[in-house]
Amino acid sequence: MSDYRVTLESAWIVRDVKSLDDAMGIAISEAGKRLNPSAKFVEVEIGQISCPLCEGELSTALVVANTALVGLELEMKVFKAESQEHATRIAKSVIGKALRDVPLKITEVEVL
Repeated sequence: MSDYRVTLESAWIVRDVKSLDDAMGIAISEAGKRLNPSAKFVEVEIGQISCPLCEGELSTALVVANTALVGLELEMKVFKAESQEHATRIAKSVIGKALRDVPLKITEVEVL
């Protein structure tokens, strides 16, 4: 049995925002509230993507018509899992229960 760090990607919609910074702050806050107390050990950050032209890092957030789509990165340590697949199922189950109706996608699984 091994320990794993599982990273998931999530899409979070924020309504009635005026700026990108507000949208990112609200998304992190709302996700944190829903994860607490059942999954308070999950780390929440704004997702990053690489620019195809300059190869710089860009945040995964967009505001259009006072509505934002914010990409969140959720990271969780899973202890004593039988395999990587088992660790991903555990992480999706724990986070999915707290964040119902929020799309989740596994992006990385790392052995600790």
